[in-house]
Amino acid sequence: MSIDATLRMLAKASGLNASDIAAAIPRAGAQTVKAWMSGDKLPGRDQLAALARAFGIPAGALLTELASQLDPARTAGEHDLLAAYRTLDTRQQGALLEVARSMAGQRRKARKTGTRA
Repeated sequence: MSIDATLRMLAKASGLNASDIAAAIPRAGAQTVKAWMSGDKLPGRDQLAALARAFGIPAGALLTELASQLDPARTAGEHDLLAAYRTLDTRQQGALLEVARSMAGQRRKARKTGTRA
């Protein structure tokens, strides 16, 4: 789940709006919080810590998501695939993993034999 989606979910679960959240974040107004929640901007390190305190969650929960979004090793396709995977139910996730593992196995086998997959 992206940072903006996580913030929207936490706000909804807590019954807070952007103004309520902004009141707990130093130097952040309601418009800034709305920009975070819409994905137009990313909160800074201090703001992430304040957001975590405001929602009563570990800062690492937000930081881990941010790090995964900014991971330079992931391609845009990998981000898209992960986002799609997260929308599936457990059965569908399992089926997608089976297909991906099968395809990866075929590529490994083709490399060993010198054929095309």
